Amino acid sequence: MRCPACSNEDTRVVDSRISNAGATVRRRRECQACSHRFTTFERFELEQPRVIKSDGRREPWDEEKLRRGLLRALEKRPVGSDKVEALINAVSRQMQLSGEPEVRSALIGQAMMDRLQRTDEIAYVRYASVYRSFEDVSAFSKEVDRLRREKGAASNVTQLSLLSEKAAEEK
Repeated sequence: MRCPACSNEDTRVVDSRISNAGATVRRRRECQACSHRFTTFERFELEQPRVIKSDGRREPWDEEKLRRGLLRALEKRPVGSDKVEALINAVSRQMQLSGEPEVRSALIGQAMMDRLQRTDEIAYVRYASVYRSFEDVSAFSKEVDRLRREKGAASNVTQLSLLSEKAAEEK
C-alpha cells in the first residue's frame, strides 16, 4: 500500500478490525519512511448489476447516487453515519446477491424504502415522496395514512394519544 503523504510503498499494518458484519476489514497502517498513519479498507468485490432506469436507459451501478438520495431523506434526522453505511451496504449486497446482470431502479428504490421504513419513518416518507413522485398533498397524505395503519396493526401495545381525537382533527 502506497503512503498518501510521501508515496513510499513500504508500509506496515498497525491494527486490523472487522466491520460491516465481516464484509470489510479496516486496517490502520504506518509508513516506514515518514511514520504517517492512515486507514485503508478491504472488502470482497462482487459485480454490481447495471441499473435499468424507468425510461429504459441503462447505467452502471452508482453507490454515490444511492448515498446522496439517502442522505437527503435523512437530513436533520437522528440517524448516525454508521447506520447510513449499513443501509447502503445492505441494499448493495441485496442487489449483488440477486445474481441478475441488470436490475430495475424501482427494485433498488423499493429495497431502500423497506429498510428506511424500519429505520426512520420521516426519512421513509421523504424518500418515498421523491421516489414515487408524489404529485400533490393527497398522495403524500395517503402514504402517511398507510404508515399509520401498518404501525397500528403491527403494534400490540395500546397507548393513549397525547392529544384527544378532536384536538388532533382541529390541527
